[in-house]
Amino acid sequence: MALLHVENLRVDIPMGHNPTADDMLHAVRGLDFQVERGEMLCIVGESGCGKSLTSLALMDLLPRKAKRTASRLTLDGIDLLGQSERSMCDLRGNRLAMIFQEPMTALNPAYSIGDQLSEVLTRHRKVSRKDALARAAQMLEKVGISNAGERLRQYPHQLSGGLRQRVIIAMALMCEPDLIIADEPTTALDVTIQAQILRLIRDIQKELGLAVIFITHDLGLVARIADRVAVMYAGEIVESAPARQLFENPRHPYTRGLLASIPIPGRTKPGEALGSIPGLVPSLVGEQHGCAFRNRCAHTVQACARDVPEVHQDGHMARCLLAASGLKPMLVKESARS
Repeated sequence: MALLHVENLRVDIPMGHNPTADDMLHAVRGLDFQVERGEMLCIVGESGCGKSLTSLALMDLLPRKAKRTASRLTLDGIDLLGQSERSMCDLRGNRLAMIFQEPMTALNPAYSIGDQLSEVLTRHRKVSRKDALARAAQMLEKVGISNAGERLRQYPHQLSGGLRQRVIIAMALMCEPDLIIADEPTTALDVTIQAQILRLIRDIQKELGLAVIFITHDLGLVARIADRVAVMYAGEIVESAPARQLFENPRHPYTRGLLASIPIPGRTKPGEALGSIPGLVPSLVGEQHGCAFRNRCAHTVQACARDVPEVHQDGHMARCLLAASGLKPMLVKESARS
C-alpha cells in the first residue's frame, strides 16, 4: 500500500477583486500520483509549472486565497483534506515535514538553532527540553555538522548557507516523519555544497527508509537520485515513470525537449548546439482544453486541441496523442534542423 495517495489535486487562485470563472488561475490541474514508503519521487519541470504549489498544497500551507481540492489526498490512510488547522499542525513536522528552498527565510533569526530544533520535538513528543536538545545535537551530527553543542547556541546568521540547509534537514528529521518534501533545497547553494546536500538527503533517505518528494527543475540532478520521476508542465503531470525508464524512453515531446537541452559528458561536443523548446508557456487563467504543450510542439495535430488521453504502459504514463499512437517524438533539436 502506498504511503501517499494523490488523486485529482487542483489549486485554483482567484485573480482580481471580483473574479469570475474566466479570472481563475488554475495553477495545479488534476494531479494524480502515489509515493511508496522508502521511495524518492522527483517532480521536475520549468519555473512556474506548479511544482512548489503542489508541495504547499500537500502541507496545506497555500496562500489564503488559493483553493485546494482533490478527489483523494491521504497520508498513511489519514485524510489530509478533512483535517482542521490544529490537526494539520500536529501532522506537520511529525508525520510529514518539508525542506524549504531558502533556509535563511525558513529559520527564525531571533531564536537560536537549539531553540528551533528542540521546539519541533517538544511540540510533538512528551520530552523535556534537555532531552530535546540532546536529540537536536544528535541530528546535527547525523547531517554532518560538527561541534553540535556549540552550533545549538548559535543563530542562523552565524552559519553559512550550506550549514543552514543542513539545519533545515535536521529539523525535518527530528520526529522521523514518514514523508519529507524537499522543495528545490539546493537552488541557493554553490555547486560543491549542492552535491554534498544531495548525497546527504539520499543517504539519510536510504538509511531511515523515508519517502521523499524531491522538487527540482534540474533533470541532470534527477538522473542521480530519483526512483520515479513525474514531469510537470503548465500545472499538469505530462509524463511519469521509473527514472531509468523515463530517461531511456521518454514518451512526451516536452520531456524529450528537456533532455535535449542538457549537455551529455563525453557525447556533447564543444560548441555543439543544444536542443531548445520554442514558444512560451500558455496562460493558465480561465478554462483550459486539450494539450497545454501544443503551441510549442513540433508534432501538433488538430486533435491536440481537444482532451488528451493518458497513456499507461508498464508503469509509464504520458499525456500525449503521439504516445497513444505508439510513435516516438523527435528531439526538439532534430525537428528544428529538419
